[in-house]
Amino acid sequence: MLSPVRQRQAHPPNFSLPEFRSALGMFATGVTIVTARTAQGSLVGLTANSFNSVSMSPPLVLWSLARTAGSMAAFSAGSHYAINILSASQQDLARQFAAQGVDRFANVEFTHGTEGAPLIQGAVATFECFNRSQYQEGDHVIFVGEVERCAFQPGASPLLYHGGKFYAEHPL
Repeated sequence: MLSPVRQRQAHPPNFSLPEFRSALGMFATGVTIVTARTAQGSLVGLTANSFNSVSMSPPLVLWSLARTAGSMAAFSAGSHYAINILSASQQDLARQFAAQGVDRFANVEFTHGTEGAPLIQGAVATFECFNRSQYQEGDHVIFVGEVERCAFQPGASPLLYHGGKFYAEHPL
């Protein structure tokens, strides 16, 4: 028989922030660019690898954004956004959308989704999402999107991120 849980708080971490970041980096992820169009018509976008499925019915996905991100107001207030999963050949785009102080959409080929969010050409998959809910946790906000439309390229190789480096997927 299990004994009742008495502790209601986590123990303090026994690691440094750099150790935590390095340990998280050992989990290989895909790379996405999350995009939106503001009410004023300007485009926002950023590189994110914090993307995951939540539910099949209804179709839900999540991603997270630092509370201090410059685009937080646009994503928090907007009704829709798109998540673009990058292909193995889009490493430069991942870097461009992660850079500060640049026009992230310069020379980027995209179409407009149904609600205006940019859908990046060449992405292996795109998800057009209704901004269903947001949860503040720690130094990030978790966005849950209800997928209204999605598309994908069968057999396309995704861009992967592991240990601070990009990798191209190759079948074993």
